[in-house]
Amino acid sequence: MRTWIFALSLVLVLVGLAGCSQPPADAGSVSTPAITGTSSDHILAPTELIEIKVFQEPDLSTAARIRDDGKINMPLIGEMALAGRTVQEATTMIREGLAAKFLVNPQVTVTIAEHARKLFTILGQVQRAGTYKFPDRESLNLIQAIGIAGGYTAIADPTRITLKRLVNGRQTVLKLDAKRMAKDASAPLEIQSGDIITVGERLF
Repeated sequence: MRTWIFALSLVLVLVGLAGCSQPPADAGSVSTPAITGTSSDHILAPTELIEIKVFQEPDLSTAARIRDDGKINMPLIGEMALAGRTVQEATTMIREGLAAKFLVNPQVTVTIAEHARKLFTILGQVQRAGTYKFPDRESLNLIQAIGIAGGYTAIADPTRITLKRLVNGRQTVLKLDAKRMAKDASAPLEIQSGDIITVGERLF
C-alpha cells in the first residue's frame, strides 16, 4: 500500500515539473507598439523634427521636419498637414492613410526628435512689437504675452485684438477682448507657439 502511494506521489511530482517547464501561453506574442518618449497630447508645430516608425515596415519609417506650412511628405501617403494636431491625432491620421493604401492594421509610432523653438509674435499697439521666445515655463496666456511686449501704447484698444493661429494646417483668426480677460482670471487664452497677436488701435 505504501509502495503504491509513493509511486502515485512520484507521478504527480513529475507531472507538476513538466507543467512548470512549459512556456507561458503568450510567449512569443507581439505587443502593439505605443507612443513612447512623447506625450500623446503634445501639439505639433512647424520646424519640429518628428520620427515616424511603422512596425515591420522599415521602408515606410521616416524622419521628417514639419514645414512652415504645417505639412510633411510621408512615404506612400504623400503630403499631410500635421501642425496644430496632437501626436495622437497625427498618429491616427498616418495609420488611417497607410490602411487606405492596403496595409493591414499598420502599427505607427510618432515621436519628437527635435522640438520647435517656441516663439510668438505680437504686433500693433504694444510698446515693443516683435517676435519673442516663450519663457521657461509650461504655459503663457494672452495677458502675459502683452506684458512681455511692454504693455499697451497710449492709443491701444485692448478690446480689439486678433490672433492668427495654425490649426490642422489652416490659419484661423480669433477676435479677442483682453480687457474682459484681464478682469476674469479664468478667461485669458493660452498662447501657442507660432501665434501672431495684433493689438488694435482705439477708434476716436
